[in-house]
This record gives sequence, structure tokens and C-alpha cells, in this order.
Amino acid sequence: MFAKRLLRARKAAGLSMSALAEEVGISTNMIKKYEHGQSMPSSGKLYKLSIALGVRSEYFFRPTKVELSGIEYRKRSTTPQKLLDRISADVLDQAERWAELLEFYPDSIRPVPKFTLPNNLPDHIDTFADIEHTANQMRSEWHLGANPIPDIIDTLESKGVMIICTPIEVNNKFDGLAGKIGEIPVVVISTHQTGDRQRFTLAHELGHLVLHGRLPEGMDEEKACNHFAGAFLLPEKALKDHFGYKRSAIEPQELYMLKHEFGISMMAILIRAGQTGIISSSLQKHYYIEFNKQRWRTEEPGEQYPNEQTFLYKQLVYRALSENYIGESKAAELLKMPLSHFHKERKLGKMDATTY
Repeated sequence: MFAKRLLRARKAAGLSMSALAEEVGISTNMIKKYEHGQSMPSSGKLYKLSIALGVRSEYFFRPTKVELSGIEYRKRSTTPQKLLDRISADVLDQAERWAELLEFYPDSIRPVPKFTLPNNLPDHIDTFADIEHTANQMRSEWHLGANPIPDIIDTLESKGVMIICTPIEVNNKFDGLAGKIGEIPVVVISTHQTGDRQRFTLAHELGHLVLHGRLPEGMDEEKACNHFAGAFLLPEKALKDHFGYKRSAIEPQELYMLKHEFGISMMAILIRAGQTGIISSSLQKHYYIEFNKQRWRTEEPGEQYPNEQTFLYKQLVYRALSENYIGESKAAELLKMPLSHFHKERKLGKMDATTY
């Protein structure tokens, strides 16, 4: 157990064996022995390892094990393996803490709903028009209407999708990761991404859950899920209400304002305008060229759409503490906080939460 966790924590920290050995003040060969299960560190060395790797000592002996299956990355072809190793290690750590937290809840309480798709989705989705209809149907079943979705993380979590936000710096080399823990769908996004990229990744992965097994042979599922994501975030009706049914030109400022209303990139809005027939393919191509000239495909102009965060895990830790399922020490461990820091946070700084 210790050997595997040490290896995972080192990869998550992005450290080589020699770099970790230097931090701890031991030889590289000793780190190698630790990771191969040939030796165990003393309590003093264990403490130094935990400090160097940014984990609590308890991490190395956590009994809960989870398997993240069906992993699929949304990444660039140039994404280095070292970065994927860091992301995978961080995700497994967060997933294990999630699983451990849920085990503290009694069987009679289900703090996270079971993910299920609506029963009346079509068995076969053959065309992109069908994808538009299915995206609208999902919005209808989830009572989202045609208005902007204010918080897509909260929307998916309320339906039983586990969202993990990784703080690993990705340098635009990674969009997301999807898989399953048992029957729970898991989607991973980066905290360093802009909100519109996060939201498109989340909607894209929802597309996989909805469309998988329903598409005809030969239809590219990635392209289908991109279409679903655009339609789910910005329905055709809403787009035509804002832009009209036919346009011979669109101002960049219109794209910018709609981006901040619906949380979808300016480029994705242009794609939606073409998909829904609002602009012609030639006009769409003209704007693509303009975006390239302005370098807006790399970074769009103006203020970026704010990224989203997940609060569910932390809320459930405090709920478990309040219900006496766990104590303060375990709560601090689950939140990866020093106990002294947790005490201050629990009391809301100078406010004494026990007076309420």
C-alpha cells in the first residue's frame, strides 16, 4: 500500500526520484526502495516525505481503494505523459477521498443521487438534427428551459455526476477526463481553464453519456458530442431569439456579449450560428479566417468567462461532521488541511459557528 501511494504522490507532485530524494535528504536509491516495497521510512522520514509531496501522513496508509474505469482524455496530441501521470495521480487521490467520505454515511442516506438518463430518450440518434432534439429533450427533462445554465457543475452534480477539479497546471494541453467509479460517472476538468472551456468539456462529456450506443455506425462520436455540447449550452431557439433567423453579418461584440450570457466561447457561438442556418457556410468561413488573423482562436478578446468550482465534496464533509459521522481530525484529513487551519475555517474566522 505505502509503495504505491508514494509513487502516486510523487507523480502528482511532478517530482523525479532524485528531486524527491533531495527534498527529503536521502539517496535516490532509498526512494527507489520505498517505491518497490523493499524498505519503509522512519517516522521522521515519513513526515519529510509528506511535507515534500504536499500530503498528510495518513494518505500513505488510506485503506480505501477505487478503480477509475473507462478513462478517456480530452487532450492535445502533444500532451506529455508526465502531465497525464500528474493528473491521473491527483484524480485518483480525490476519487479515493470521495469514496471514503461516502462510506461514512449510513446506508439509509444517499447524499449523492444515482445518475440515470431519462427513460424516453430515443434508442437511435441518426442525424445532427436528432442530436439537436436530444439536447433540447435533456434540457426539458431536467427543467432547464432555454435560458442560460448558470452553473453546469452544480447541474450535473445534482443529477449524480461526480465532478473533480484538478489544480494541476495544464498549460492548455488538457481539456478533461471522463470515466467511472463503479456506476458513478466521473468528469475531470482543470481549475486553470476559463469557464467557457470548462463548461464545454462538461457538456461534451454529458453528450457521451447520452449519445453512446445510440449513434449510427460511421458517425464520429466526438463530433456528435461537440454538437450536443453546443446545443445543450446554447439551444437553437435561444440563439435565434438573440440573433434572428438569418444574418448577413455579425458584430464581434454580439458574440462577446452572448458568450458572457450563456458561458460558451465566441468560436462555439459562430459554429452554432452555422449549424442552425443563421449564417451561411461562406460567411462562417470568413469569420474563422478573421479569428485566425486576430489570434482569437488561441485566446479570445476581452474579459474571460469565469471558471466554475465544485463545492459538493466540501459541503458533504461538513455535513458528515455536523451529523457526527466523522470527527474534526478526519474532516481535516479529507479536506487535506492541517487541523489548526481546519479549526479556523470551521469557526469562519472570528465568527463562532457554535453560537448559531
